[in-house]
Amino acid sequence: MTGVKALAAALVMAAAGGAVWFGCAGGKASGDDLGDSCRGSLAVEEARTFFAGADLEARGHTGEWVGYDTEWCSVTARGQDSGPTLRLQIRPVAAHRASGAAEEASATPLGHGWDGSFVGRSRPEAAVLVDCAALPGQGLLVLTEATANTEDLTSDQVRQVARLATETARKAADRFHCEGALGTRPSGVDLSEWREVPPARATGTCRNVIPAATAARLGVTAVSEKPAGRALTEACALKRGERTLAGLTAYYGASAQQEMYLDGRYPGSVKGATMRALTCKGALGTAYVKLVRPSGGQDGPGDLRPADVQELLDTFAAESTARHGCPV
Repeated sequence: MTGVKALAAALVMAAAGGAVWFGCAGGKASGDDLGDSCRGSLAVEEARTFFAGADLEARGHTGEWVGYDTEWCSVTARGQDSGPTLRLQIRPVAAHRASGAAEEASATPLGHGWDGSFVGRSRPEAAVLVDCAALPGQGLLVLTEATANTEDLTSDQVRQVARLATETARKAADRFHCEGALGTRPSGVDLSEWREVPPARATGTCRNVIPAATAARLGVTAVSEKPAGRALTEACALKRGERTLAGLTAYYGASAQQEMYLDGRYPGSVKGATMRALTCKGALGTAYVKLVRPSGGQDGPGDLRPADVQELLDTFAAESTARHGCPV
């Protein structure tokens, strides 16, 4: 996300009431009452495991987020004011904007049968999306995070952030009578960093994106990619030496709504970008695929031609949407 759009997203979040997340006033529960938190959707055992069995207390409330009801909860260990907090949001996919882990292009796929993302850089965050015809936008979005750096947590605690998202989504899906398929409890999380390899050796989000002949003609020496799967935002960068020739990103669900909203509201932020919208199913909604030329779209020797842009959008969109089960 560009600096302009990052600032815009922050302003939208504040206007939408996102700042309430950091001061969850409202109901308070502890001990046996934890099961009532987040209207009964809090994955209590996952939270208890994160805090190694400590006595817990939870706070939360329901409020409006850009016109839709959203639930906020936080869980802490009783008496440990300086310790980490688990934060949780449950909302319909229609309540987009500032979508946390869901909009992170650096995320890895949550895996284990889920449409979802995990971010291990800095603080661990997770996002899960479930088909849910009963909710606005036809989907349920669950976001979790821990207020501690990944390096200061155990590997089990980092994994619990993902499990808190999936198991809360499981309980919330039952409460809202969602019809979407659910995955399994994650046995681990992928903390892979960006991987830079020659185009022919790409196995992640850049796999099959640039044909060998096109790579040779454009002088693409490497691609930068993340593991491929069903992350809610995924990206691939094409490089010529130290220069990024083009960046490709695919957005799904609330992430797509967020990006389309910002592109429409701040058109100056998409200079040098070519976009495409593709129809997916259920909560994934419209897949929004974008190619950005860092030069701002200025042509030069060996740079992308319009036909190259369309070819790369075609191949990247086809590979990404196929992984997400979108119609051809």
